[in-house]
Amino acid sequence: GAPTISISQKPAGVIPLGGSITICCSCQRDNGYFKLYKNGRQVRILELRGSKAEFSISNATQKDTGAYNCHYLEGDTVLARSETVEILVQEFCLPRPVLSVLPGHDVAAGADVVFRCTIAHPKAGCFLYLEGLIKAVKFLSKDEDYTLSHVHKGNEGHYSCQCFTRNASFEWSAVSKTLDLVVR
Repeated sequence: GAPTISISQKPAGVIPLGGSITICCSCQRDNGYFKLYKNGRQVRILELRGSKAEFSISNATQKDTGAYNCHYLEGDTVLARSETVEILVQEFCLPRPVLSVLPGHDVAAGADVVFRCTIAHPKAGCFLYLEGLIKAVKFLSKDEDYTLSHVHKGNEGHYSCQCFTRNASFEWSAVSKTLDLVVR
């Protein structure tokens, strides 16, 4: 059957003007290569390192904003296409939020964990991210917490949050410091 491939970005969230991002494509196979597309046009051919390939953008500008996806090929045959990851490059105007997790970042399996993203702005909403996922884990409106019930090993990872306001245009914050959730 066709291989399953995935695409993700590091760091998660909106990228600051002048910032850096890495787009990661991965596949269970390791004898082909990836073609990276932006808005439907081929950008680059990526060689595999093991089962992964990475494309880095540094000194990001508005021109780097777009819809990116990967095609996995063996020879001239496209065997699989990834989902699309939307990369957004913006100037950051809001203060950096603080992500906290209760009861702590090291918890026993089966526990409930509460994520809280705090920002010094009266009307900001925030996205909670888990590194490796294309979409945000959760949108949090002002003063809303996100509870992850009955955590398990699959919930482990690097979490962060990023906030924005909807005025005439969107204004963004930087991404919070990353919290590592460990499930024992």
